[in-house]
Amino acid sequence: MTDTTVRNQEFRLPDVGEGLLDAEIASWHVAVGDTVTDGQVVCEIETAKAMVELPVPFAGVVHELHFPEGTTVNVGEVIITVTPHGAAGATGAPPARQPVLVGYGAAAAPTSRRPRRPAGALSAPGSAPTAPGSAPTAPGPAPAAPVDRPRAKPPVRKLARELGVDLGRVRPSGPHGDITREDVRTAAATETPAAAVARGDETRIPADSVRRATARAMTESAFGAPHVTEFVTVDVTRTMKLVERLRKDPEFAGVRVSPLLLAVRALLFAVRRHPEINASWDGERQEIVLKHRVNLGIAAATPRGLLVPNIKDAHTLPLPRLAAALDGLVTTARAGRTTPADLGGGTLTVTNIGVFGIDTGTPILNPGEAAILALGAIGPRPWVHRGKVVPRQVTTLALSFDHRLVDGELGSRVLADVAAVLHDPRRLATHG
Repeated sequence: MTDTTVRNQEFRLPDVGEGLLDAEIASWHVAVGDTVTDGQVVCEIETAKAMVELPVPFAGVVHELHFPEGTTVNVGEVIITVTPHGAAGATGAPPARQPVLVGYGAAAAPTSRRPRRPAGALSAPGSAPTAPGSAPTAPGPAPAAPVDRPRAKPPVRKLARELGVDLGRVRPSGPHGDITREDVRTAAATETPAAAVARGDETRIPADSVRRATARAMTESAFGAPHVTEFVTVDVTRTMKLVERLRKDPEFAGVRVSPLLLAVRALLFAVRRHPEINASWDGERQEIVLKHRVNLGIAAATPRGLLVPNIKDAHTLPLPRLAAALDGLVTTARAGRTTPADLGGGTLTVTNIGVFGIDTGTPILNPGEAAILALGAIGPRPWVHRGKVVPRQVTTLALSFDHRLVDGELGSRVLADVAAVLHDPRRLATHG
């Protein structure tokens, strides 16, 4: 007799890029018994770098969710099992559960981070029978009654995790009794994070995935690449006047124009003149790898920590498009919507520490890159201009570079070119 049994299909946590080894189940968009279609987003995961929606690659009925929200799962582990249409059990009525509101999901246990449960902890009633020859399993204790979970959409839950706020202790103020971002921020400001442990005269707070990833990357970079940092202080009065003119230019309508835009453009100008700075070091082959594309990273402080998304092919963009790309990149990062694709493939980085009122610093290289430019605070200082000491808009630039592939002459020429453009942005027109 022909075996017509249709096996359940297992969807494993994929590698979403950048060599990440695990991710946290941030929110499920389906429940056991739901019908799913090929390509339907079934969950949102949080990696060390981004929030990512995962579409399931087949259709059927959800048979099992292997991990609850808040669990960290290794790449390659099964996260959801789907029974194909027409298979035994695929047409059965779904288990009783509370109605689902878009963005909330069915009632379940709280979503704070918990130790991983064994696979099958969220199995549907009527799971596959015990395999022949195996010992029967004693029935476990009856499941506890469902616990109402606070109403909060996935972005609000993500914010609560980042701030260490227990949603069960937050007073909701939104429509239908849902918790808003403002509710979470208020709770964070008035209570110690649930994850924090106070002992005596110190409080210990577990590092989140972004902080751990940043720590690993910065340690690898700081001790793996010999850093050299050079500084130059420059009169950028003309650049600041150009910024004001561009803000009134119709070509830049609706786009944020800041000194950072012109610092980015100045670095791209320097890369065109000195392409050797756009490189990386291949330690295994002992080779310098020159990059033909400039994917310019912008260090962004976000609610999830420091991220460095990059503008792909930044060297090909005219100034209005570069401004739009920069504005969109920063807005997306601050909204927590940066994707792994946005974070991968960077070749150079700019960090704007001036927004914090900092004059200068010694930035650490983004791993795999040859240089990083820091833009310091811009403000009035006494400056010799046309033979007189007058107030001018002045800033300090810092360029850190990997001394294995960038010698002092190359690094100095690049930094000098950036400074020259910011001192007199007309050089962009006269020197290409």
